[in-house]
Amino acid sequence: MSLPAQLSEGLELLGLTLSPEIQARLLAFLALIQKWNQVHNLTSVRSPETMLVRHLLDSLAVLPYIGGPRIADVGSGAGLPGIPLALARPDWHVALIESNHKKAVFLEQARIELKLKNVEVVAERVESFHPKPEFDIVISRAFSDLVDFVRLAGHLGLQGSSGGMLVAMKGIYPHEELVQLPAQFTVEKILQVPVPGLEAQRHLVLIRRA
Repeated sequence: MSLPAQLSEGLELLGLTLSPEIQARLLAFLALIQKWNQVHNLTSVRSPETMLVRHLLDSLAVLPYIGGPRIADVGSGAGLPGIPLALARPDWHVALIESNHKKAVFLEQARIELKLKNVEVVAERVESFHPKPEFDIVISRAFSDLVDFVRLAGHLGLQGSSGGMLVAMKGIYPHEELVQLPAQFTVEKILQVPVPGLEAQRHLVLIRRA
């Protein structure tokens, strides 16, 4: 199956409707990762077909469970999940937070080449970043365990009773990490998220301030 067909089928299975233009830009992003990966080792995944599943579809699978309009992608790496989310939801503002210089340079290049007017690249450590206004959703895909995530990035979310949500993308159900979560944060729900073509488990942990 061709990459465009694989992407189209995956989106259909996720229940997502994205225009042909957006789908083409998602594949252009994938090609950009492949190109840079030859020099900078952005990801250990080499096969385009596997990248499509483990990077694009895995990132887009969270869309039904989060809202905007201000999103922070903590430890963005190769722009995952932030760039696929920004492409799929051009009305959202997405901040890609990445302290690794080479990866931040890639993110800036991707922002320019893909003409992502709704993306901001923040090349600094997350604990040093103090934005105003804060974010509705603070999401991480492979940043750290839950304890470090809320400790380092908890301040990025909206404060108060109707405050923002921290969303951790996890593999297997994170039993041990949940036990260690600080008392000032509470788990709202944990969702098992199916990713088309991916045999491994995926869970979303939705966290708010207690």
